[in-house]
Amino acid sequence: MTVTSAQAHNGAAGALQNELKTIAAGLLKENTVQLIIGYAEGSNGKVRPLFARKEEEVSKLVFDKRCTFNLAVYLYKKEIAGIGKPAIVANINTLRSILRLASENQIKEGDLIAITENAASEIIVLKDLQMIENYLNEQSVGLTEKDKAMIEKLDAMTPAERWTFWQNELAKCVKCYACRQACPLCYCSTCTVENNQPQWVPVASTKLGNLEWHIMRTMHLAGRCTTCGQCASACPMDIPLHLLPIRLSEEIRNIYGTVSGMSKSENCAMSTYKPEDKESFIG
Repeated sequence: MTVTSAQAHNGAAGALQNELKTIAAGLLKENTVQLIIGYAEGSNGKVRPLFARKEEEVSKLVFDKRCTFNLAVYLYKKEIAGIGKPAIVANINTLRSILRLASENQIKEGDLIAITENAASEIIVLKDLQMIENYLNEQSVGLTEKDKAMIEKLDAMTPAERWTFWQNELAKCVKCYACRQACPLCYCSTCTVENNQPQWVPVASTKLGNLEWHIMRTMHLAGRCTTCGQCASACPMDIPLHLLPIRLSEEIRNIYGTVSGMSKSENCAMSTYKPEDKESFIG
């Protein structure tokens, strides 16, 4: 019987899933971790987050091209911290966010284990932050072709055209703050938008208030964003919010040569001074 390429692919994918489940179950059985954070089948062919505390629960794990959600957003939640040490099934964006969180002292060495796929389509366990850093330094990290095209389109606009574009896009915002909740780097216990004494940003969805909120959030992510795009994916109004911090990340990379989420000990370009930094922005 001839095996088609599709059958071969499905067989390899099935073997990968089985390997993942075996490793995850072993980590729980040995009590190396007390929780597996990963992906499971959801509805309409989509995946959803999975939190497995028992060996039999890992049978629901999946890890394929649909698993784009950045699971690092759960790592500092108090509900997770109370369970014990987690192992997290991590794509590249999740791994980058883990290193960014570690550099900001939100994650400490030994707090977690990462499970991912290597270039040989094998499941590997990254036991510490240094292993995550080494793994990422061997990967191709960059924007998707779609995001590159969108950034190029915006760059080709005049400043007035870009301003009009963003005013029109952000006018759609309903202030649900799903973008904030989906972002692993929006971890403040109390956000500025929740303060009402004084109230810095209007609660209601208004043209000016929407601009204030999104510009403020973008500036807070400058030099920190790991370009996972989850803010835009979570937006119910389909606003391409991710392009704002991504564009700033590209600017910071060009000026300072730094890429967020590639080192466990990196500083933030916006809060770090070096004598050799370019000062071309000074008139």
